[in-house]
Amino acid sequence: MILEERVFGMTTKMDQAEAPLYIKVHESDNVAIIVNTKGLSEGTVFPSGLELVEFVPQGHKVALVDLQEHEAIIRYGEVIGHAVKPIPKGSWIKESLLTFPTPPPLDTLPLATRDRSSQKPLEGYTFEGFKNSDGSVGTKNILGITMSVQCVTGVLEHAVKRVKEELLPNYPNVEDVIALNHNYGCGVAIHAPGAAIPIRTIQNLATHPSFGGEIMVVGLGCEKLRPEQLVKDDDGSTITSLQDQEGFHAMVSSIMAMAEERLLRLNQRKRVTCPAADLVVGMQCGGSDAFSGVTANPAVGFAADLLVRAGATVFFSEVTEVRDAVHLLTPRVVNEEVGKKLVEEMRWYDDYLASGDADRSANPSPGNKKGGLSNVVEKALGSIVKSGTSPIVDVLSPGEKATKKGLIFAATPASDFVCGTLQLASGMNMHVFTTGRGTPYGLSMAPVIKVSTRTALKEQWHDLIDVNAGQIATGEATIEDVGWELFHLMLDVASGKKQTWAQKWKLHNDLSLFNPGPVT
Repeated sequence: MILEERVFGMTTKMDQAEAPLYIKVHESDNVAIIVNTKGLSEGTVFPSGLELVEFVPQGHKVALVDLQEHEAIIRYGEVIGHAVKPIPKGSWIKESLLTFPTPPPLDTLPLATRDRSSQKPLEGYTFEGFKNSDGSVGTKNILGITMSVQCVTGVLEHAVKRVKEELLPNYPNVEDVIALNHNYGCGVAIHAPGAAIPIRTIQNLATHPSFGGEIMVVGLGCEKLRPEQLVKDDDGSTITSLQDQEGFHAMVSSIMAMAEERLLRLNQRKRVTCPAADLVVGMQCGGSDAFSGVTANPAVGFAADLLVRAGATVFFSEVTEVRDAVHLLTPRVVNEEVGKKLVEEMRWYDDYLASGDADRSANPSPGNKKGGLSNVVEKALGSIVKSGTSPIVDVLSPGEKATKKGLIFAATPASDFVCGTLQLASGMNMHVFTTGRGTPYGLSMAPVIKVSTRTALKEQWHDLIDVNAGQIATGEATIEDVGWELFHLMLDVASGKKQTWAQKWKLHNDLSLFNPGPVT
């Protein structure tokens, strides 16, 4: 990457207010993005000799050469569109000036062609976690209460409120009590092929390592999705059905009595020293901008490589933000079997979008575009760098539980809260979330570390952003610097030694199931 035609990431500090800066990612790029916080005005001249012919906002693209009609527009060394008309050098490359290119064909992708020379193992790194009998490790110690049908939400929320107020203070080693609310369970075709996704998601959420095996299930009694389908309940002590109770007070009392039994056992859990290999980290980006692919996501990718070297499990996801860059991923799979699974997840999602008369152009969001991203192709090229450089050892269907260590593609929609829910179901016990536009996103079941792509966002949201990757854009820090900072922070947060801002403010998004099946 090139910062104002200098090697990207050099240590020389530059003042954005004084020096006009742009970032060119690849030597073949014919566009660059503007670094300066307030953008740059017409007539601005860079040391390279480039002169702006109009105002260009921060994060938006400027033409480095004269572009002819239909000529390829290249960023990250890849084609992100073609010019719809001649574009003079120094112009602002607006979304309307690019055509939307076709996605890489799935049937001709190279599979497992990358040299898989292993990186040196990273040894000696540990954290303090909650070890479970099945070998999984929680980074939190919480009582989880799930449900078999949305009808019980009101009663469950009332009961959880009382448990927190009346019981939880007596069990200081338990951090929280949470209801795993969802909108599934009845009025749905539970035997339709698409129903497998929400059902296994609910099942796998119930076995999340932060619950220590002490999950509770609240059912109604007449729903299609029976509570017994969600958890193993040999002695009948895990499930309560509200229709079996004599009125509202009895319903709440039943839930509270079950909760107290589990709080007593959870309170006995202690943190123990665990290898970094016990971390299961989900990588995600939301509220992305044009800096995502050059600051925060590369730093997260560097940290992902460190985690893999330490033996940990790392997820990257968001099918629509992978689809247009999948040709850069299929060579990295460990074998053709994994490559075919990756291709099939892309194909399944193509068909899913087509069935709803939607396509890839539905992504990005208006905020992404305001931050300089012209289309999902550009967004995908910046998104996949969160995966680092490690081989892809497995591919998971939505909500499927991980069984391997290393870098895994966990197929999910790109929606932040749907992706987070599915990564939790796959076993994630630590979440890293990059953002350029800003979002107060958080999860109750796993800590969320937020990484800003721009220093201006960190300054604006000083009590929401945990790591500032914006320093990379101005040469104040390197990708490696921020990657190591993030790696060490993950270990401290997983250990309970440090809190993220989302934890401090108790910012928790609702769980959101992905249900491609029919509703009856």
